[in-house]
Amino acid sequence: MTIRFILLVNKQGQTRLAKYTDQRLTVEERRVMEGEIVRKCLARSDKQCSFVEHRDYKVVYRRYASLFFLVGLDSEENELAVLEFIHCLVETLDRHFGNVCELDIMFHLETAHFIVDEMMMNGCIVETNKQNILQPLQLASAAAAPGR
Repeated sequence: MTIRFILLVNKQGQTRLAKYTDQRLTVEERRVMEGEIVRKCLARSDKQCSFVEHRDYKVVYRRYASLFFLVGLDSEENELAVLEFIHCLVETLDRHFGNVCELDIMFHLETAHFIVDEMMMNGCIVETNKQNILQPLQLASAAAAPGR
């Protein structure tokens, strides 16, 4: 599976986390593409499917509370597997932050990026076990607070 990008966006269309594995795009091209994709996904109703085609990408998205999770893939990839990945990502973020919200992502961006990096490498999903994903964070926080 080749994931090209992951975007976490709020209901107003502001990007809160962006992770790209497709290095062919410049920063300006990414900004323009993000705007197009976000407008396209946010304009869709809840009754429409969670898959859209945009340029060379297939975009799979899901809304959780006030955040939209958008994943861009190659066009031949399995959409349902990506929905499972999104759900696993949300469950992992929930487990770490305790019911993740937009503010958790904003104030702990490096932690959110670390969690995504633990789950995905070079566009491939490498880990879905929540305990394995969060263990390095737990060890780091235990080492930072030796008085516990």
